Amino acid sequence: MDPRADDQWAAQSPFDRFFDFISPDADRFGILLEHTAKLGLNSVAITINNNQHFFIFPGKIPLKPFAGGVFPFRGQSPVILTAHYDRVAGSPGANDNSAAVFQLLKTALRLYRQKTGQWIIIFTDKEELKAGEGVNEQGSYSLAKKLRDWGLAKAQIFNFDACGTGDTFVLSSTAEFLLNKNKKLGFRHARKTVTDLREKALDTARRSRIKKILSVPTPFSDDAGFIKGGIPAQTITMLPAEEAALYTRLLKERPDFAGMIISGSSPTPAERRLIPETWRCLNTPRDSHERLTPEYYERIVRFAAELCRN
Repeated sequence: MDPRADDQWAAQSPFDRFFDFISPDADRFGILLEHTAKLGLNSVAITINNNQHFFIFPGKIPLKPFAGGVFPFRGQSPVILTAHYDRVAGSPGANDNSAAVFQLLKTALRLYRQKTGQWIIIFTDKEELKAGEGVNEQGSYSLAKKLRDWGLAKAQIFNFDACGTGDTFVLSSTAEFLLNKNKKLGFRHARKTVTDLREKALDTARRSRIKKILSVPTPFSDDAGFIKGGIPAQTITMLPAEEAALYTRLLKERPDFAGMIISGSSPTPAERRLIPETWRCLNTPRDSHERLTPEYYERIVRFAAELCRN
C-alpha cells in the first residue's frame, strides 16, 4: 500500500516530494535541487569543506557569494533559519530531519508572499556524525566559520531539528549548557547571544499565541558546530506534551541526565527508557512517517516566519 494514501497533507505543496525524500535510496541533494527550482525559490547550493549546503534568499537578492560579489546582508544581522537535510544510513529520517526541511520550504514560500526582508534559509549538510568524528567534522562548524568570513558574524541563527512529532515547542538549552561548562572569558559574548536568541524565540512564541513551550537540554544538533564556529544558534525541536512533561520532571529528579542527553553517551537499558520516545526513535528505522504529527506543522511554519519579522 502506498504510504501516502492516508496522508493528504503530503499531497499539498511543498510537501508533495516528502515521501520521495524519505525513501530508502533517495538522492536527497538532487530532490532539494529540483524541488527548490520548481517552487521558484531564489536558491543556490554552496560547497564548504566538501559539504553541500542549500541557501534560500529573498526573491530579489542577487546570488553572487561565490563569484566575487558581496555576500547578502554583509555586516548586518539577518535571521538565518537552518535545518540539516542529511540522515543516518538505514533510517527514513522522517522526523530527523525531513519534516523541518519541508516546514522551512513552506516558510520560504510564506516569506516570499509577505515580502519580509533580512532572512536566509540554509539546509545544512553533515549534521550526522560517524563513529570517531567530532564537532570539527560537523557541517555547521565550517559553515559558521565561512559565514563569519562573509561578514555575517552577527547573524541570528535558529536551527530547526526533529520538528515533525509533537505539539510542544522545545527551545533547546544545550548551547547554554555547553557554554556554562566552558569558563573561557571569550565565551561571554556567546552567552549573551544565546540569551538574546532565547528571548527572541520566547517573544515570537508569545506573539504567535503558542502556549506549549519549554526550554530544556536536547540531543546533539547543529548548534554544537555553530558555537564552535563562532556563531551561537538557538535550536528548536518538538515533543508530544506527555513526553515533554515526563522529561521535565526527570530533569528535576536527575540533573545529571542533561549531560547524558547532550553527549549521547550510552545509558543503561533502564536509563534509555527514560529518554522521550520521540528521541529514542531518531536515527533508527522507527523514524518513519507513521510517527509524524502534521496537524501541528502550520504552527511551526507560522512561528518560523514570525522569527523573520523586522
